[in-house]
Amino acid sequence: MDASNSSKFRPKSSAGNGPCYTAVMTGSNCCEFSEPIAEPNPSAGVYAHERIMRQATDHHPGAQLATLAQEGAGESDEDVRLRDALKRCSAPTREAAREFRRTGNVKWVPAIIHGLIEHHIEPDARAKLNASDDNVRLAEDLEIDSLTMLEIVFVAEEVLQVSIDNEELRPFKTVGDVKRFVASKLAGASS
Repeated sequence: MDASNSSKFRPKSSAGNGPCYTAVMTGSNCCEFSEPIAEPNPSAGVYAHERIMRQATDHHPGAQLATLAQEGAGESDEDVRLRDALKRCSAPTREAAREFRRTGNVKWVPAIIHGLIEHHIEPDARAKLNASDDNVRLAEDLEIDSLTMLEIVFVAEEVLQVSIDNEELRPFKTVGDVKRFVASKLAGASS
């Protein structure tokens, strides 16, 4: 930091982790650092940070938090982790995941996979997904690249409590391929 600009920086302690600043745009491509936003109490734990991030990224402030709060009444730690993993997914996806966790029945897997894919694709691709059957192609029709597929699989592993190797992803061409693979993997794991 150069001394001539040091007056623009106002430090505030960050729970012993050094100073933190809030940048404010003041003109063409320059910013000034002002007082930081109040930080969460470190003793409040990780969930305070998650709440702050959720509030900062929520497009409809309060709406989703109210829904999640209603869903959260009387939940176990496992239910909370499941809810957090699916917090941006649709209500039917969350319900299917809860039922799968409760019953272990693979009949819920297609709805979960559909919801995870729907969450990770662009809005125009969602219309294609919802208007078609399981033969819709992942790369060509839904524009799912390998990184997006890894994100989908990562959440599916967490939600369904299954392990999927990267090499197992290569033959997936359609949404149906993914649904059938995960269902058969879960059916094989339970037998």
